[in-house]
Amino acid sequence: MTDTAPETTSERRLRQEIGRRFVRAPFAWGLLLLIAAMVWTIVGDDLGFFPFLLMLLGGWSVSFSFVNATMEMRPARTGVAVHLGVAVCLTAVMIVVIESDDALLGGLPEPVRAVVIVLQIAAGPAAGWIWLGLLSRVTALIGRRDAKRRPPPAAPEWERDEGGDGSGVEFSALDLRMRTLTLAIVGVVLVVGVAGTLLLISFDDAVMRVGARLTIILAGVVVGLPVYLVLRAALRRRTLSCSVVFGNDELRIRAGSATHRIPFRQLQHLVWRTRSDYARLEVRGAGIDLSLITGLAEAPPGRTSELPSLPRRVFRRLELAGLSVERSRRDEVVTFRRV
Repeated sequence: MTDTAPETTSERRLRQEIGRRFVRAPFAWGLLLLIAAMVWTIVGDDLGFFPFLLMLLGGWSVSFSFVNATMEMRPARTGVAVHLGVAVCLTAVMIVVIESDDALLGGLPEPVRAVVIVLQIAAGPAAGWIWLGLLSRVTALIGRRDAKRRPPPAAPEWERDEGGDGSGVEFSALDLRMRTLTLAIVGVVLVVGVAGTLLLISFDDAVMRVGARLTIILAGVVVGLPVYLVLRAALRRRTLSCSVVFGNDELRIRAGSATHRIPFRQLQHLVWRTRSDYARLEVRGAGIDLSLITGLAEAPPGRTSELPSLPRRVFRRLELAGLSVERSRRDEVVTFRRV
């Protein structure tokens, strides 16, 4: 009989970090959902409602990860080119597959046929989300062109705090956790899936004439786009006026009418993301667990929905307080953790 060595703090932290990244990885979850849908379809030999939802969620998760990756590409035109190229190619492949449905699936073995059907259906919400992402880029481009006629919006800037012991910044944000936002988006996908299924049932004759898979794509666009716009409008209505001050030995946060003070020595976790739709501040410590998302909030006139980069003095103060720092490749995301 052998003794098992106790798990060290670093090993436990590494295991927890791997777990967090896996849970937050939409691409990995998308692949798992699609694999589950394939297995279900092959074993059950039936395209039921549950595997149909797995296909929708799996396709959306993969496309969600892809759109986020293109948004972070630098230079920006590379991300636009990759985004547009994949959108056009995916749509073209879907059209070809739909037009040659019988010829494509007729001579395939049953397991391969099931896999192709799963990928076909999953491609519907995936293509829809990718085109929505392109629509967002076009809207932003039009906004930048209009901005040439007026002073362009400026990013929030650090200012000396009135107390004189640090720097502060004011911004607009949503008091919303990332997991809540993700669940809301998943809920939208489920609503679109259920509504699309009901449409297929209600307009059975039209589906038989047009084709089931093309109808699914059309239903995703007709139902999905309005629901997405409603979700975005609902989120923007929850916008709060916020501020953050990094003092000499404490973090001071105001979110609407609520104020919080967290000594650096009690700070456990801090995430600072400057750009993208997921620009945000996450902080835990001293009994406070707060998440302020700026990227999706309604920015005040003349300002952008982002956060400024952290000053160097903040890094020194937090490191002296016993926090370790992790940076993304382009320093857009900075994470502090208690060592």
